[in-house]
Amino acid sequence: MAKVNVLVLRGPGTNCDGETAFAFQQAGATPYLIHINQLIRRDKRISDYQIMVIPGGFTYGDDVGAGKVLANELRLKLVEEVQGFVAGGGLILGICNGFQVMAKAGILPDMGRSDAPPLTLANNDSARFECRWIYLAANKKSKCVFTTGIDSMYLPVAHGEGKVVTDVRGLRELNTVLYYTDESGNIEAGYPHNPNGSMGNIAGICDSTGRIFALMPHPERHIRGTQHPQWTRRGARAHGDGFKIFQNAVKWVRGS
Repeated sequence: MAKVNVLVLRGPGTNCDGETAFAFQQAGATPYLIHINQLIRRDKRISDYQIMVIPGGFTYGDDVGAGKVLANELRLKLVEEVQGFVAGGGLILGICNGFQVMAKAGILPDMGRSDAPPLTLANNDSARFECRWIYLAANKKSKCVFTTGIDSMYLPVAHGEGKVVTDVRGLRELNTVLYYTDESGNIEAGYPHNPNGSMGNIAGICDSTGRIFALMPHPERHIRGTQHPQWTRRGARAHGDGFKIFQNAVKWVRGS
């Protein structure tokens, strides 16, 4: 069986790298925790991996905006390496702070496209940190590699800046992968089901290839059935809703 190497990016303030690495390990991959400075010094190369993950946390304390400093590190010091990785067929996954980083670094909505619609992630409409479990519906028309075979999910969110903001053209052209919903799957339910006021109730997007994907909820926090907040009443399944995201990535690399 082919070995799948996963680069789990670390930086000052990253705090979900361990859980993300564990999720990929459980899915059959070999994760490596790599600090951003190792890439900048060229001690490690992005091209040595098949999957790159920017996990959740509060990189550089979100001091000048969520994910902004790490985004600048990637955009100004590693842009050629990231572009080469994308052009070479690599997968990139951004979770929460990783989504913020990817949007502000220009990796999403479509790296290399000069006419890509504008995108950023702004403060939650509630003006507070939102930390709870939410329902998600997958866009069945999306060609996102990570969500193949997924219809819906129940995952936790934990962020203060998760509101997807774009313009009218962007809302029309974004490759939306996940929507916030209520328990019945209504994608127009609004707050509190949409925890941040994201335009179009967007929770996750991908690029035009389907290989570059980011979402605000945390799939790595629900890879086991016992991580569901109601598992003692409903019974525990073998895997949590987020696990298939990691399985899909590993399966795609092995089949490509």
